[in-house]
Amino acid sequence: MSAKACVLGSPVSHSLSPKLHGHWLAKYGIDGSYTARETLAADLREALSDLVRRGFAGCNLTLPLKETALELMDALDESARAAGAVNTVVIRNGETRGYNSDGFGFIAGLDAQVPAWGKSHIVIIGAGGAARGIAAALKSEGVEKFSFICRTPARAVKIIRDLNLNGDVTKGLPGDASLLVNCTPLGLKGQPPLEIDISGLPKDAAVCDIVYRPLETPLLAAAKRHGLKTAAGLQMLLHQGRLGFRHWFGIDPAVTPALEKEIVSWAS
Repeated sequence: MSAKACVLGSPVSHSLSPKLHGHWLAKYGIDGSYTARETLAADLREALSDLVRRGFAGCNLTLPLKETALELMDALDESARAAGAVNTVVIRNGETRGYNSDGFGFIAGLDAQVPAWGKSHIVIIGAGGAARGIAAALKSEGVEKFSFICRTPARAVKIIRDLNLNGDVTKGLPGDASLLVNCTPLGLKGQPPLEIDISGLPKDAAVCDIVYRPLETPLLAAAKRHGLKTAAGLQMLLHQGRLGFRHWFGIDPAVTPALEKEIVSWAS
């Protein structure tokens, strides 16, 4: 029987997920489908019930549904609990289980671009859902210390407390930072650039930006000018899609240069 999955959100027409999963379905010759469905937060419960009734294998969730979904799942994976949000739903035997693949995608993308990234002191810019999920994933990788730079320190303090991190909130870049991660939309096409002086980072530090439009953000361009290692957000986007695809269609798909080339053309 053909497996079906989709992405729910509002707005959802901009989502690259149908093209990403469609690429993998074609590549592996899988009899399946992946579509987009406009869904408001107030309608999420009914939308999920409809997917169960229609025999869907699951779905992805984008804004504004990720936090709303937490209380609607029959079960939650630890990744969703730690992130405080659900972006991947797996349906089995009429029940829903919520996952969050942001942390998985971030680590996989970082490993692919900076294999020997340092784990001694991670600096995260931002304290929203993405920052929380990525911090949880980094902790599971053995990171020793965290610092947060954000407009709302109380949110960072809550992340530190909830995840039991060895961390603090700071205004400037620590001189011993091994990895800097931008978890805000600053630098995104149409948004202001991220204004931060990275000249004090150690020469062996790496800089990662989860923004992928443009592919090279002003932050990454500045890091390259300083001779620092960089990790772009596109890899995170591609790798985070693997988790759902594996559950829904039974194959862990590869992130290949051909896929990267296609996604660049879709995103431009």
